[in-house]
Amino acid sequence: MKIPNFDKDQRRVLQLLRRTGPLSRSALAAELETSPAALTRLSRGLIDIGLVEELPESESHGRGRPAVPLRLAAGGGYAVGATAHKGLLDIALVDFTGTTIAIHHEAIDAITPKVFARKVRALTHRMVERHDLLGRRMLGIGIAVPGPSLSAAGDRWSVVDVLPDWRDVPLRDLFLDEFDWPLWIENDANAAAIAEFYLGGLVREFSTVVVLLLGFGIGAGVIVDGRLVRGQFGVAGEIGCLFPGHLPRPSPLDLLAMLRADGCHLTSVTDIDADAADQAPTIAAWLDRAAEQLRTVCNTAFVWLDPGAIVLAGTLPPAILEGLADRLHRAELVTTVLDRRPPLRVSALRGSPITLGAALLPIHALAAPG
Repeated sequence: MKIPNFDKDQRRVLQLLRRTGPLSRSALAAELETSPAALTRLSRGLIDIGLVEELPESESHGRGRPAVPLRLAAGGGYAVGATAHKGLLDIALVDFTGTTIAIHHEAIDAITPKVFARKVRALTHRMVERHDLLGRRMLGIGIAVPGPSLSAAGDRWSVVDVLPDWRDVPLRDLFLDEFDWPLWIENDANAAAIAEFYLGGLVREFSTVVVLLLGFGIGAGVIVDGRLVRGQFGVAGEIGCLFPGHLPRPSPLDLLAMLRADGCHLTSVTDIDADAADQAPTIAAWLDRAAEQLRTVCNTAFVWLDPGAIVLAGTLPPAILEGLADRLHRAELVTTVLDRRPPLRVSALRGSPITLGAALLPIHALAAPG
């Protein structure tokens, strides 16, 4: 089952329902500034193809049900997200509302793009079969990569060195040889921004957000007026360039290196523990320095973009992200009109925002403004 091409009014209906949740036809018409007759035509078409549904009577409120709310249909389609990092493979399966159906997390050896694609395809088919989704509409697959694009087309990427044979190779062609679904490839920070925007509930409050991802390194994903900002050459948000790798930088790998240098025997970022007595002094020192480095990032993001939220996300334990946010809240951040300061918050998502965001890429393509 394939998704037909939408006109801009159908997309606006999907965008609004994704942002607000269930709405009556009259409320939809009022919000979209269209006539009730036009809204009825639009909603009927979306109901007919299974992307929108009427709220079941058991979930409606009010006696007599004078207005039956419409909502996005969970079964309208399904999407998959996948990403590979050093020693890890993550896959997520979501429905059309963005609800997670299944997650696969696996420790792996270094993996080539071809082997990655074959493994993701096999595991996805297994997940689809396990959840009785064979024959259902697959919207596509999103793949998040750790590194910036080398072209505006997004076919070649400057992927980190720990993934062999990924850098500057035709990833799109390699993946399309294995997958039968529409394909999206995106930088990991951009994928995390998509997850925070939709699953973090930001879409219900704001149109413009900045997500600072402390993942393999450090990057940013930017959404302005509901659109993911990629820039002229596809590398918007590459804030890691501000912190050269041979110098101290506010990244998880930098913290890991500091801990090892101070005698903590850790094998990976996942071993970092804010409650460990031998790690605590080093973590505190790193937080002081990282907060000062990120202060300028938060200030400039705020004055350039006026985001509704600046979100700290990534692979570090929540306690460390909270410590970083606390230091930034106490720092000398800039203010604008009405004494507004950079609206910093810590991600509340469970699971990898990168993988979940990758799964949402096909859905975002249907929901984002044209």
